[in-house]
Amino acid sequence: MSILLAIALLALMAGALLTVPLGLPGVWIMLLLLAAAVVFGGVSWMVWLGLAGLAVLAEVAEFYVLEKVGARYGASNKAFWGAVVGGIVGSIIGVPIPIIGSVLAGFLGTFVGAGLVSFVETRSVGDASRVGAGVLLARACAVALKVGTGLLIMVVTVAALFL
Repeated sequence: MSILLAIALLALMAGALLTVPLGLPGVWIMLLLLAAAVVFGGVSWMVWLGLAGLAVLAEVAEFYVLEKVGARYGASNKAFWGAVVGGIVGSIIGVPIPIIGSVLAGFLGTFVGAGLVSFVETRSVGDASRVGAGVLLARACAVALKVGTGLLIMVVTVAALFL
């Protein structure tokens, strides 16, 4: 694989990594791009399979974090889905403010979605605020986990391409 193609691959992977805080499958896009490097002989299948296994572990860990932290703050399954919908709606609404608007609005939407569902369930502003904050914390932890996984994939890719 030529150096120009390797640099282009890394640039595309970095762009995909930036989509993770928006709730998009950036890590999986990175692996799809890396599969092209495997096809062109720049990276071995074993490296790709190892990184795919890491991505699967990150997905499992993300759901575990969301479930456990959310439950610790009193979130129900409905509140979890309210957070998911709220995060998506927030990300869409935040689009007019480039990049950071969608991220911040997505996090705010997560809080509002979980809190609103919790308020409907409990009729308590205090409980709804606690659930919203807990699910927001869980999402922040999950995003950090996925971004960390993406960064590790980038480091391994650089090593595989240039060493």
